[in-house]
Amino acid sequence: MPRFAANLSMMYTEVPFLDRFAAAARDGFDAVEYLFPYDHSPHDIASCLKDNGLTQALFNLPPGDWAAGERGMACHPGREAEFAAALEQALPYIEATRCRRVHAMAGLVPAGSEASACRNAYVNNLRQAGARLAPLGVNLLIEPINSRDMPGYFLNLQQQAHDVLAEVGAPNLKVQMDFYHCQIMEGDLSKRLQKHFAGVGHIQIAGVPDRHEPDLGEVNFSHLLDLLDTLGYSGFVGCEYRPKAGTSEGLDWLRSYKAARKTQP
Repeated sequence: MPRFAANLSMMYTEVPFLDRFAAAARDGFDAVEYLFPYDHSPHDIASCLKDNGLTQALFNLPPGDWAAGERGMACHPGREAEFAAALEQALPYIEATRCRRVHAMAGLVPAGSEASACRNAYVNNLRQAGARLAPLGVNLLIEPINSRDMPGYFLNLQQQAHDVLAEVGAPNLKVQMDFYHCQIMEGDLSKRLQKHFAGVGHIQIAGVPDRHEPDLGEVNFSHLLDLLDTLGYSGFVGCEYRPKAGTSEGLDWLRSYKAARKTQP
């Protein structure tokens, strides 16, 4: 059965961020992920993990000026030094939390930029970051994000992402496959997962189209989770969704899934 990680940027927002770790542990999660930890010290984050017996599954590198609308900078020509500095900012958090997966957001395509220049910047930045993280045993992740939620994002499709993997050529560069984004952009989730499975380093789920609990909407997530088992997926499944009416109250989907799989022969 897959291992599930609560996304603390979207779940348990009923309580302050550092209190969400305990809330996730009480609900039976053994791992957490979130967008960014940088408003808190590495020590405080690590203490929350240790005190609640949680594993840090994933977090993102600094994305630039998030409040101003930036969504990463890896594809931005001329900002290579800033991207490298963002990676250095994340390293104390990687060390303190023992996290083995970090996501580098590609960014919105800069106005007036040439596609080839953005591609070159993206590939070179990922190559440098992958080399920096490899000795630490850390995987660098890239994620296709749907153009409805994030118009103008550089990376939208699974094949795009896996083509980047091939071009970068770093063994520790993987794709963060979010079934929510993939369903909106492409569909055919089972076949896409099977096709690209070797390059997938992390999975995320949410109901489509409203990004609520996975059992709400058009996707049969029980089937996909079972397929992950069949394929031998050993990583975490990040629950990156917005609870419809309270986080704990909406976890019946997870309790039911776990209960059903425990009773299987």
